[in-house]
Amino acid sequence: QVQLVESGGGLVQAGGSLRLSCAASGTIFRLSTMGWYRQVPGAQREVVALISSGGITNYADSVEGRFTISRDNTKNTVYLQMNSLKPEDTGVYYCYSRYTFTSWGQGTQVTVSS
Repeated sequence: QVQLVESGGGLVQAGGSLRLSCAASGTIFRLSTMGWYRQVPGAQREVVALISSGGITNYADSVEGRFTISRDNTKNTVYLQMNSLKPEDTGVYYCYSRYTFTSWGQGTQVTVSS
């Protein structure tokens, strides 16, 4: 059973930074595509950033240039460095993992005040 445990969310002022972490267990992490999704009330979960097992990254247009996804295969952990945060970045951020099947973390709240 795959377990994804997120940490690092919180309240920050616009223009500030946060770093999210997601520790994975129960999967072959180095072969997994990892990522972060965001969800706000009344809307579908949307992709924020993905990183392949080979380190190839993809970002939503809205966060390109401000967010950086990275992974540490020695720690089975994926990170999301979020800089220049905007109020529209507010939401619950979910860690995502895919290796043969998809798994989700429990989510961590990020709130950006104006």
